[in-house]
Amino acid sequence: MTKKWQSYEELAAYLLNRFAKEFGLKRVEGKQKVPGRRSGTDWEIDAKGVRENNEGFVIVECRRYTTLKQNQEKLGSLAYRMIDTGANGGIMVSPLGIQEGAAKIAASENICNVQLDADSTPQKFAMQFLNKIMAGVSETIRLSDSLSCELICTCKQCGERFTVKGNGALCPVCAEQIRSEGSA
Repeated sequence: MTKKWQSYEELAAYLLNRFAKEFGLKRVEGKQKVPGRRSGTDWEIDAKGVRENNEGFVIVECRRYTTLKQNQEKLGSLAYRMIDTGANGGIMVSPLGIQEGAAKIAASENICNVQLDADSTPQKFAMQFLNKIMAGVSETIRLSDSLSCELICTCKQCGERFTVKGNGALCPVCAEQIRSEGSA
């Protein structure tokens, strides 16, 4: 049974986990709270990428904005959360990508930009990052079968095997001989 995905964040976490190795991650976990070291506050993050051998983590931020690219304010906010929590990096997931100023922040703060189509599902998706494109396609294939049978019998007169047509118990040769003898 196909799970109904309730949110863009859950889908992003699922797909990032599926392709975790592409990001240098062991796994990606879902929404959770991470403590701030400097501020003393807890940050709710959309997902958390755990590095191999538990050597740090990255914060995943998801924004399903379909009319605007992510601006430098959004990336600056993510950058501060990374600093406050001690994260090694970040991933910004959005359908349209990031603006020029945001790209400068992403480059300087180790934030990866991931574009994920807003209407994606676990089976049908388009995801672009690091000059790579991952896609899922779902198609319906209909199969139909046909069956044909052939009844093969042994002729009661000569013992030859033949394909039965109609109700014949004799091979066509023997049946023809009997017909010819009957008409003579």
